[in-house]
Amino acid sequence: MANDLFEAARTAMAKCHAPYSQFPVGAAIRADDGRIYAGANIEVVSFPEGWCAETTAIGHMVMAGAKRIREVAVFAEKLDLCSPCGGCRQRLAEFSDADTLVHLCDAEGVKKTVRMDELLPFAFATEVIG
Repeated sequence: MANDLFEAARTAMAKCHAPYSQFPVGAAIRADDGRIYAGANIEVVSFPEGWCAETTAIGHMVMAGAKRIREVAVFAEKLDLCSPCGGCRQRLAEFSDADTLVHLCDAEGVKKTVRMDELLPFAFATEVIG
C-alpha cells in the first residue's frame, strides 16, 4: 500500500527547486483523512533557509484541513533510504503518533519502514508543552 506514497514522493521530487544543493527530495504523507499530500524541497539563495520536502508536504496537509499523519514516504534520487533531517523529524512527530510509519525509499520503491518513535525516540511531547 505504501507504493502509492512512493510514487507521489517521486512525482513531487521531480518538481523540486534545488539549484544550490542539487539534491532533490520528495515526500508524501497519507493523512488521517486518507488523502495523500506531497511536497518537494525548495531552496532559496539564503541557504539553508528553504523548505524541506517533508515541511512542504505538511504545509499542504494542514492547509487542506487534515490534522494527523498516518504514514509518510521520503525519496531522494541521490541517496537511497534518505531519512528526514532532524528538524523534519520533529515536524513530522508533531503531526504523528508514535506508531506512524515512515517509509524510506530507493529508486525502486519502499525499502525500509520505521515507526516515528524509532526515527525520533525523544521527540518533544507536544501534549505536555503545547
